[in-house]
Amino acid sequence: MAVSTDYDLIIVGGGMVGASLAIALANSALRIAVIEAVSAKSDQQPSYDDRGIALSYGSQRIFESLGLWDALSSHSTAIKHIHISDRGHFGVTRLSAQQEQVPALGQVLTARAMGHVLNQAIKSQDNLTIISPASVIALQQHNDLVELKLDDQRLITAQLLVAADGGQSTIRQLLQLGALEHDYHQAAVTANITPERAHQNWAYERFTDTGPIALLPMSENRCSLVWTVKSGDEAALLNLSEQDFLKQLQARFGYRLGKLTQVGQRNSYPLRLIQADQPVQHRVVLIGNAAHSLHPIAGQGFNLGLRDVAVLADVLTPVDKDCGDARLLLDYKQWRLSDQDNVIQATNNLVTLFSNDNPLLGHFRGAGLSMMESLPPLKHWLAKKSMGLNGKQPRLARGISL
Repeated sequence: MAVSTDYDLIIVGGGMVGASLAIALANSALRIAVIEAVSAKSDQQPSYDDRGIALSYGSQRIFESLGLWDALSSHSTAIKHIHISDRGHFGVTRLSAQQEQVPALGQVLTARAMGHVLNQAIKSQDNLTIISPASVIALQQHNDLVELKLDDQRLITAQLLVAADGGQSTIRQLLQLGALEHDYHQAAVTANITPERAHQNWAYERFTDTGPIALLPMSENRCSLVWTVKSGDEAALLNLSEQDFLKQLQARFGYRLGKLTQVGQRNSYPLRLIQADQPVQHRVVLIGNAAHSLHPIAGQGFNLGLRDVAVLADVLTPVDKDCGDARLLLDYKQWRLSDQDNVIQATNNLVTLFSNDNPLLGHFRGAGLSMMESLPPLKHWLAKKSMGLNGKQPRLARGISL
């Protein structure tokens, strides 16, 4: 006899990953609730300082299948080319959308724009209840259901709980799950930059002895900056005048975009690797940053989380039985394990290789970039990985609606 629950699926975390999962399951028969700690903010005018999000081409295809890309595309800037170099050493690699026969290698849009489109979509979703503001303070896993206690003392139940509540996941902590944690002793300084020259849809990854500098093309000829520095150095950069900050960035990045003329609001955050030991539990699945928080060196964090969404939605649709069934969750785990491990390992290796001032490693890096530039099959392999097109693709990534 089926056990009665308040919902079939509860998603904890209504950010970009959690909202995307809810939307991916909009046409399913599942009764879904999203629990979000922060109330939805009212719409505001776009700002020069809006944070940029890099979407791989594979992620763009997922949003196309969800019917969201028309709304997102008006806010996005295509990445047509990628330029990879190593400061102080010879060697460069260039990737091209034309060579890969795709419309773009990726897209850049602001977190504000993406959040607005996702929030509008879930507001009109028939099979969804939004519980906000609310937080989970306790949970119990039973044989046939999971029970959550909210901060207003309500108890609610579901067949399956999905934790999409970020790198400091409350659900992961309540379950006392172990995690691989590694402090890179680095910090990312972020800001939007305006260069003298038009970026012409080029994205730049510039490796330096203190860490990589990424400049991604945005609308209005802005570039989204992620500048990795050694821990402790970020405070000085945040406190510099605009002119002195641009001067230091110019010295590290060079003049490929001419003179850097304007910088917006600067922020920083520490860089750590967090990988949950067992992101699939009895009637619980961790996705996105709750399962894996990455270094931004390859821009894969959100894209990896969106692939979690696409595969989990694929496994759960159509489902005519208990959506928390252990066999379904095992299918998800086996499908995602290789991609997650490979991306995490590759990202970690890049940090080790390109955040090192050993001169021998510098020559090795330069030779590697030159070799990749001269070997089209190797460049194609790198491009496919960066676009999220390697391995078995879920239906949403193949253009098939659920």
